[in-house]
Amino acid sequence: MLSLRAMNFKSDFAKILIHWYLENHRDLPWRSTKDPYNIWVSEIILQQTRVNQGLGYYTRFILKFPDLRSLANASADEVMKAWEGLGYYSRARHIHETARFLVNQNHGRFPEEIEELIKLKGIGKYTAAAIAAIAFDVPVAVVDGNVMRFFSRYFGLTEPIETTRAMQNINKLANSLIGKSQPGTFNQALMEFGALQCVPVNPNCANCCFCKTCDAFRTGRVNKLPMRSNKTKTKARFFNYLLIFTPDDSIYIKRRNEKDIWERLYDLPLIENNELFTVDKLKEQNQLAEWFGSTKIEAKAIEKDYRHILTHQIIHARFFKIHLKDTEPAPMPVVFLRIPVPEFKNYPFPRLITNFFTDQELLIR
Repeated sequence: MLSLRAMNFKSDFAKILIHWYLENHRDLPWRSTKDPYNIWVSEIILQQTRVNQGLGYYTRFILKFPDLRSLANASADEVMKAWEGLGYYSRARHIHETARFLVNQNHGRFPEEIEELIKLKGIGKYTAAAIAAIAFDVPVAVVDGNVMRFFSRYFGLTEPIETTRAMQNINKLANSLIGKSQPGTFNQALMEFGALQCVPVNPNCANCCFCKTCDAFRTGRVNKLPMRSNKTKTKARFFNYLLIFTPDDSIYIKRRNEKDIWERLYDLPLIENNELFTVDKLKEQNQLAEWFGSTKIEAKAIEKDYRHILTHQIIHARFFKIHLKDTEPAPMPVVFLRIPVPEFKNYPFPRLITNFFTDQELLIR
């Protein structure tokens, strides 16, 4: 049993937090519904995406796939195209697989129990808690990065925030504070407070409703918490892309099916190496002979190089225009798809490739 003092703290904390939320929250479309489908889509999009960026994607995604069945009936390419530019594309694959499973195996319904939600592809503890609390009023706390930061400061927690122990401790604290009457609102308030008030750098603590009881504010450690351990090293990769034009103004693309970044998206024929090539260095590569045989080619490097930053990788890319001079060039490997230039916009590509195409004005050729 909670002591009277603890019960009062729990009640006061929730009241202060929810009052702040009602006064300050952003008007976001997924907050005006208890439909688990809409909540699920929003949570998957926002897993690795800021609200400002994710809002437009959410709106377009819901317009294209307004319900579970329309998403389940879509093709993989349609879903990946709708996700194009959001990154972390496993989210799109999983959301599609889960939609098909729910329609085909679960009568088109979301389970209400957290244990069953977690079994679904792409739904972990955090997303399961969000769906259960917001859609079904289950009193379970949602803990994201914003909540981790808020609680680390408020309670003065010094365990490195990315550790399992820190996550477990903050989960226990959050679940001890959530009430049964408004679990969805409480969770939305927790996440919104971290996003708008208890921000990562230089929060406005003097005007914070929790400043009198916040450990970090009282001890002058706001900008020192949460604690973090050493960052994971970043790996550099070098992609030499070939934009190959045939005499009839078609180009070659390929689907990335290997277990690597951008799985199931399309990109261009690629030679990965430990450096970006010059044209002369490119012509020395054995893969050109394997791909083109005796076909005469003309190669030219695009002046602008590209850099694409992922969580633990930095992709350095250089693009080469390759013109096949023979009327009937040697057939390319079957992994490459030959398409007319205007059709490329129908395929989902990673942002690196769409940025390149946009710069080259291939979208409007």
